[in-house]
Amino acid sequence: MSDTLTATPTAISSAPPAAARGHKKERVGEVVSAKMAKTIVVRVQRRFPHPRFKKVVTAFNKFYAHDEKGEAKPGDRVRIQECRPLSKTKRWRLLEVVERSTEPVKVTA
Repeated sequence: MSDTLTATPTAISSAPPAAARGHKKERVGEVVSAKMAKTIVVRVQRRFPHPRFKKVVTAFNKFYAHDEKGEAKPGDRVRIQECRPLSKTKRWRLLEVVERSTEPVKVTA
């Protein structure tokens, strides 16, 4: 009888499983700036037909993303995912560098 009331350590968990936390948005864009410490600025392109005139419009958004290891450089294509607020403007996290930039980085003195 006592063995049916005991709970195993794996049965008691404080964090919900990944599926229960919900789906987080992901975006793919180009790194515009990587001058800040552990922060990159990613420009995401979105194409959609204008609601009234039906012409295809290109819109751009800039997102500040957390880059812990400093692996993204300007010109790289990266995948970012939304997360909790990390600072006043930073609400995204770098997942991976999809494609490295082939252009040499311009150095300004």
